[in-house]
Amino acid sequence: MNGKDLAIGIDIDKIHNIKDSLSTYLQGKEKPLALSLVSFFSRGHLLIEDLPGLGKTTLAIGIAKSLGLTFGRIQCTSDLLPTDITGLSIYNKTVGEFDFHPGPIFNNIVLCDEINRATPKTQSALLEAMEEKQVTIEGKTYKLPKIFCVIATQNPAEQFGTFPLPESQLDRFMMKISIGYPSRQAEKEILKIGSKREDIYLIEPVVGHDEVSRIQDEIFHGVHVSDKVLEYTLSIIQATRTSEYLSAGLSTRGALTIIGTAKTHAYFNDRTFVIPEDIRDLVEYTIPHRVIFREEYENLNKREIVRSIVDTVSTPL
Repeated sequence: MNGKDLAIGIDIDKIHNIKDSLSTYLQGKEKPLALSLVSFFSRGHLLIEDLPGLGKTTLAIGIAKSLGLTFGRIQCTSDLLPTDITGLSIYNKTVGEFDFHPGPIFNNIVLCDEINRATPKTQSALLEAMEEKQVTIEGKTYKLPKIFCVIATQNPAEQFGTFPLPESQLDRFMMKISIGYPSRQAEKEILKIGSKREDIYLIEPVVGHDEVSRIQDEIFHGVHVSDKVLEYTLSIIQATRTSEYLSAGLSTRGALTIIGTAKTHAYFNDRTFVIPEDIRDLVEYTIPHRVIFREEYENLNKREIVRSIVDTVSTPL
């Protein structure tokens, strides 16, 4: 089945064009790029945990530019204030009233760099924005754009001066991924031509704002999930709640994430229906950060543990 067989209006080839366009600037990072697009088109937020200098910022900028969306960046530090994220009202002496100056959170895609360097009070300012798509400032509520995605990064190795994200914050992220080191050949090419960070600002949009919104709507409404797949999902959820490795399993929000990302994964593979493989291919990115592992298993590979839990669930035919 090809993209034109889909009972939806956007040619799926445009998704492939987005990937091809960004692959030029993100050599050897095709997998994290694909996962990031799945998270974005599922209307979710993305957490990238990895070492500095591996392309996290370039990835976020590239997605925004290729989709023709506005981009904002928040560099988190210990002295960052909630108003540095949301914006604030400043008194205008000319008109004798306060004018609201929106912060970077009012962009379509917001890069929140080193989020675990911000204090818990500032981190909590993101909660309402990520969950409700609105912010409340001085008692007044402001709506965020319909297309809104937070891409947050954190460094796993440097713990000094950081504030670990609480479970309530982690659960707001649809997926948690890492970028990893490029292959030897990809890194050789990078060394040959140098960084393309400046060039990425010149990317011509592959799709426009309205097309992005339409794709998101069509994935949400047009991709079918059968009762068999729903039962399979519920069995996975139950397995996490009863697993000997976990002290707390998936929440209902986590269940919605599994279905939402599976629908996008199906769309990206030219299907209007979800199959179990759409779920299985993504569980190691949608589950580990939103469950709580027992203390004795904290230092083990959490993705492998989740994979082993999912493998205990029978796949429907």
